[in-house]
Amino acid sequence: MKEYELKVYEELKSWRKEVLKRSGIVGRVSKRAQNRINEMIPEKFHRVVTESIKNMVKATLFGSDITTRPYRKKHLTLKEREELIQEKLSTYRRTAVVEGAGTGAGGILLGLADFPLLLSIKMKFLFEVASIYGFDTKQYEERLYILHVFQLAFSSDERRRETFFILENWENEKDNLTEMDWQVFQQEYRDYIDLIKMLQLVPGLGAIVGAYANHNLLDQLGKTARNAYRMRLLQIPPRDW
Repeated sequence: MKEYELKVYEELKSWRKEVLKRSGIVGRVSKRAQNRINEMIPEKFHRVVTESIKNMVKATLFGSDITTRPYRKKHLTLKEREELIQEKLSTYRRTAVVEGAGTGAGGILLGLADFPLLLSIKMKFLFEVASIYGFDTKQYEERLYILHVFQLAFSSDERRRETFFILENWENEKDNLTEMDWQVFQQEYRDYIDLIKMLQLVPGLGAIVGAYANHNLLDQLGKTARNAYRMRLLQIPPRDW
């Protein structure tokens, strides 16, 4: 491996340990509480929310595909690609911060609008990342990979480990996948950001919380996406970790 690839490999090993590490007691208690709340919610409500988020995500995927152009520079090194991705992350993070502050300052109605807006920003960013790394986002397989990267970034311990296994063994696992489990997808995402987004609706705190939360959520997504695609490009067998 070249020097930069060796550096990436070491970062990947650290990231893998972080992803597979069990969260602290506060996180586990919070997740159990959220599970109990979800169990109390009528199944009909879950179906409505699942269908809404499914349609929202699919619309975002379609829109992102139209506006994302394949990068013509096919001979960039990994380092050059990642420098470009870092520039994109900075741009999308600034957009998310402005959007979070604006909707957070606007009270409950605008606070609720933050959910689809932020989702759109995140998905658009993932399409850009995939394209910069050289993958064709028009292919169904690549869209499915993007959704799993998203799920890896915003999931509980158990689901995160399951999703990591799929991405780590993508070439073997992708043929077993037909479509996302949309109920799990939306529930994991909602549970991950629920507390943050509830605080965003608090008068006087909304703008600060919205900006700070969106900044961190984009950072989390950027780190996850970068390492998920690194793992795929370098084709590191699981036994070599």
